[in-house]
Amino acid sequence: MKSVCVYCGSANGARPAYAAAARAFGQALADAGLTLVYGGGSVGLMGIVADAALGAGGEVVGIIPQLLMDKEVGHHGLSRLEVVPDMHQRKKRMADLSDAFISLPGGAGTLEELFEVYTWAQLGYHRKPIGLLNVAGFYDPLLTMLRHTVAEGFLREPYLDLLLTERDPAALLDLCRRFESPAGDKWASRREAV
Repeated sequence: MKSVCVYCGSANGARPAYAAAARAFGQALADAGLTLVYGGGSVGLMGIVADAALGAGGEVVGIIPQLLMDKEVGHHGLSRLEVVPDMHQRKKRMADLSDAFISLPGGAGTLEELFEVYTWAQLGYHRKPIGLLNVAGFYDPLLTMLRHTVAEGFLREPYLDLLLTERDPAALLDLCRRFESPAGDKWASRREAV
């Protein structure tokens, strides 16, 4: 594992614990010699995790769509900032550059990015680890909902187990390093298609 894609909010959130966790995660990535790949923003938890990784001597690669760059939310102090035409290309590029995916607290965009790579893993398009940094129980309601989908017959238990959950950044990175993807998948035959 050389690089980790981080999905997180473009806001700081209501609790100081969220910003503290983003700082700690950026620091943990740099300490582990891992490149941070993220959405390229300078605001919210996105900016905090990037600044923390940079401040600790880490490499940070941002991928941002032109629309957001035009709105001046791009981070200009990164190791590398790539501007792409749209959100679809942003997510594809982030996935291509990353060996693991981690979600910190965030809103609809964060959840959408998480569920896209989660779905790809279920379908067998990738076998990379996916983690939730469960700061202050932020992801507890989501995990409850996913357990409900298992109970109701819409998600098989092994796919629930694809999500690695931890409250500590270093412990989550360790889980990602040790992750072994299940052999089976849900129908994919062309893994290179994503």
